[in-house]
Amino acid sequence: MSLPQATSASGATGFPTKPKLKATSKATTQTPESKHLSSFKTRAITPNPFPSSIPCISFSPSSPHPFAAAHSASFSLFQSLTLTPSHTVPLSDVVSSLSFRLDGALLAASDLTGTIRVIDVKSRTPLRRLASHSRPVRFVKYPAVADKLHLVSGGDDGLVKYWDVAGESVVREFRGHKDYVRSGDCSPVDAECFVTGSYDHVVRLWDVRSGGRDSVMEVNHGKPVEDVVYLPSGSLIATAGGNTVKVWDLISGGRMVCEMESHNKTVTSLCVGRVGKPGRGDAGEEGMEYRILSVGLDGYLKVFDYSRLKVTYSLRLPAALLSVGVSADGQVLAIGTSNGNIFAGKRKTKDPEGSDTTGSGEVGIFDFGELPQARPKVLRPGSYRYFHRGQSEKPAEEEHVIAKPKKVKLAEHDKLLKKFRHKEALVSAIRAGDPEKVVAVMEELIARKKLLKCVSNVDEEEELEVLLKFLHKNTTVPRHAGLLMGLARKVVDAKAEEISTSEALKVQVRNLKRAVEEEVRIQEELLEIQGMISPLLRIAGRR
Repeated sequence: MSLPQATSASGATGFPTKPKLKATSKATTQTPESKHLSSFKTRAITPNPFPSSIPCISFSPSSPHPFAAAHSASFSLFQSLTLTPSHTVPLSDVVSSLSFRLDGALLAASDLTGTIRVIDVKSRTPLRRLASHSRPVRFVKYPAVADKLHLVSGGDDGLVKYWDVAGESVVREFRGHKDYVRSGDCSPVDAECFVTGSYDHVVRLWDVRSGGRDSVMEVNHGKPVEDVVYLPSGSLIATAGGNTVKVWDLISGGRMVCEMESHNKTVTSLCVGRVGKPGRGDAGEEGMEYRILSVGLDGYLKVFDYSRLKVTYSLRLPAALLSVGVSADGQVLAIGTSNGNIFAGKRKTKDPEGSDTTGSGEVGIFDFGELPQARPKVLRPGSYRYFHRGQSEKPAEEEHVIAKPKKVKLAEHDKLLKKFRHKEALVSAIRAGDPEKVVAVMEELIARKKLLKCVSNVDEEEELEVLLKFLHKNTTVPRHAGLLMGLARKVVDAKAEEISTSEALKVQVRNLKRAVEEEVRIQEELLEIQGMISPLLRIAGRR
């Protein structure tokens, strides 16, 4: 058997020898958006997890954008500046949904008894009790624009109600869903329009001004709807059900715009957040672009750019995720899990005076190119200071820079190869313990037509034992099997006399034989399995 021919791994005279490149799935560069989202440094902000899951997280629309998280029969208020809980408000039953009023002064909380309580955020005093649902209320929402007197709710009784908060009465009751109503959202451009999603797979658009109780429009998601949100334009909505997120165009009569299937399990919550650098560019408000954020039972947070129809960021957390929220200024992200943890992150920035706004003393993520800087003094060519600028002076864009070549530090086996000490180079590479580099050295020796000569020159028992041990460990590795199988046979044939007189070498040969026999057995079993599956696949293909 002849060894396979190989070209020089390092070229004719180039060093050091390099292993063959392996395919990698990790991206080598980061986009500005992924850098922005990575800057949140999301961490668990609950020292001791809450005793139950976090089904809802709601941010206040008014600055400084505190947020509330529901857990068991209470909810906690968190300060967005410090990401620490400020107060916990107990209720009579398990809290299912939370919603801040437009000005952030009031908070509506629904529970599994079918009751909605309106609470003053500052004093944490219940002001109103709205009780009309006969089954658990699953969502409650304040209108997003110009309305502080009404709210919308939906529950397991299949009803959607439009409330007069001050009068504690139902203004309109909407029927149409045939199963539990689990989610809803109010239009960002019209205070009297809202959408609801149900386990009957249908998302319905309602208008309070319509004469009847029927919905104005409906779309079928195809699976039980877990969440639905309006996009900022007011003409698009996003729905979550199963492991898919879909975007629908309401103006065109409910046409599906796109579909995202990047989650492996059920998508549990959606929200719309903004990414980018405030004050730069003209995309979205203050130079920030809107994205759909989704979380699911697979533990992943996905960020979806619906303008380019692609997932731009993914984050894995160590639990099933039930809720997600982003502050209105896009600076705070909070995620609720099934085991009672809340993961939250605040983007680190620096103010123009240079102080750290997070209070942690860490350097901000924003680059200093955004901050006003003093203009450097321009040096005139030909002046004394111009010719004594020093090595730290940065070149201008139009100048040609001659870079000093970096000195390459060679490994021991590369130094020996340069001196044509081939056997010592091979033994040195094997003792270093990196199989990739050993194979690279062997390919270099094959290109020089010296590998078999090196093997025949390995006379010392210790060196031969090191070579056999390497072959035993790596011969059955698929990436190297084509080269090392043939080399193992050559070594055993060429050194049969030395092996027969040494017990240590016999042990290594027996180990090598067992490894090869085990690999042959595995391959035979795989061929048998392939033989059983192939007819089934052919039969299935005919059908």
